[in-house]
Amino acid sequence: MNEPQEFVPQKIQIGISSCLLGSEVRFDGGHKNSYYCAKEIAPFFEYTSICPEMAIGMGAPRKSIRQIKDGDILLIQSADGTLDVTAELHEYSRNKVQELGYLGGYIFCAKSPTCGMERVLEYKKGTNNSTKTGVGVFAKALMDKYPYLPVEEEGRLNDMVIKENFFTRVYAYHDWRNMIASGLTKHKLIQFHSRYKYLLMAHSPKLYRELGPILANLEDLEASADSYFKGLMTALKIKATRKNHTSTLQHIQGYFKKHLNARQKEELTDAIMKYREGLLPLLVPITLINHYLKEFPTEYIENQVYLNPHPEALKLRYAY
Repeated sequence: MNEPQEFVPQKIQIGISSCLLGSEVRFDGGHKNSYYCAKEIAPFFEYTSICPEMAIGMGAPRKSIRQIKDGDILLIQSADGTLDVTAELHEYSRNKVQELGYLGGYIFCAKSPTCGMERVLEYKKGTNNSTKTGVGVFAKALMDKYPYLPVEEEGRLNDMVIKENFFTRVYAYHDWRNMIASGLTKHKLIQFHSRYKYLLMAHSPKLYRELGPILANLEDLEASADSYFKGLMTALKIKATRKNHTSTLQHIQGYFKKHLNARQKEELTDAIMKYREGLLPLLVPITLINHYLKEFPTEYIENQVYLNPHPEALKLRYAY
């Protein structure tokens, strides 16, 4: 498998920019403490805190650096050009990411010339003219090394849909690696796909349909699993829509048609329709389905990751 397996299965390891946890590592000696990262979600994860600039010995406070484009060459220098850490940061990034195969996700600090995931300022050499076309040196090295690792910028986690999508991917990525670490078999791979059926349908019905044929021929199990994993993470990166959620909920509703009485059927249909119209959050029909599952157990539906893709305490299903 391309993705490394040396991770701690008991608690998901998340990489994070040190400044987001309150460490005073910024160029001005300050931090960008995120209450959400440092307090709200910290109990769910084990953090690996990294500041590339401090790691190469720049200290804090320090002279600020920026990305500078000199033709096709990307330089990391101070505005006046008297400090150049291009070689040091590239070398550190190349070496450091080799050690991070155990991570199950990464939360970056936005706009940083080292840690920005996107829209980092790139300056034209010798000017103050810039475009938001850069990617942080360390962030790029990590994303290039682990292209399917769930990554996000802290500020974007204020968007409920982006936040829910990120953590859905984090837990799916972790679930996959647990399965691989336990010993890959054809049966386990097929069962994994079975459990992820409705989550995949909510994110991308098209990619869900494309994943099925991969499981039809498992002669080269490792190659098939690798292809499946790439398709899985690609599909889950697509944000689930209200339309797809509604269709998925209606599919699940069909499993209860022989068990629910008229009042219960109407109650569930009403919850799904009000969700579709934006009058209720997704949590409402999901909660109702989970309630009916306790009353009328259906193993296939109980095993669906869609109903519980992440801990309820993270409060992520208010996004839709």
